[in-house]
Amino acid sequence: MSTLTTTPVTQDLTGEYTLDPAHSRIGFVARHAMVTKVRGSFNEFEGHGYFDAADPSRSYLEVTIEAASIDTRNTDRDAHLRSNEFFDMENYPEIHFVSTSAEAVDDTTYRVTGDLTIKGVTKPVTIDFEYTGVALDPFGNRRLGLEGSTTINRKDWGVNFNAALETGGVLVSEKVVLEFEVSAIKNVI
Repeated sequence: MSTLTTTPVTQDLTGEYTLDPAHSRIGFVARHAMVTKVRGSFNEFEGHGYFDAADPSRSYLEVTIEAASIDTRNTDRDAHLRSNEFFDMENYPEIHFVSTSAEAVDDTTYRVTGDLTIKGVTKPVTIDFEYTGVALDPFGNRRLGLEGSTTINRKDWGVNFNAALETGGVLVSEKVVLEFEVSAIKNVI
């Protein structure tokens, strides 16, 4: 059995970063029909930020997601999610996150709080990110890895559609888990 070890956070990790969408995932999980979970992701997004290893409070993150890139592996469901009953993507084509604060929780966890805008509604969210390591890729890029999640109530952002079930309960849970698996490339100065 092998053990995963994470390289400690060191001062040389301080700098500007760009999210690598080809090696990152921004996803979600919602309960469907009260009995199972549906997982999905957004395939088109961009983001950048600054990480300060010595003083994480100076760090920031900004991410823009193309809402139409939603993908749950079901064409009909994706079309419904794009409609005005859910994300109303014709009027609100982007989902946006801008951090307002960051802090170290421990040696490998960073708490990022920021403003999440969905359907023109902006609310604060807090995400705990676990530092998963750093690597030099075959192209000479320094990559920083982070994973995190947070649970939100979709109705807080006006995503209100639902349908009652014959057996009780509703078709779609109000609570949605947002998931982030990030590979960020350090910008060369």
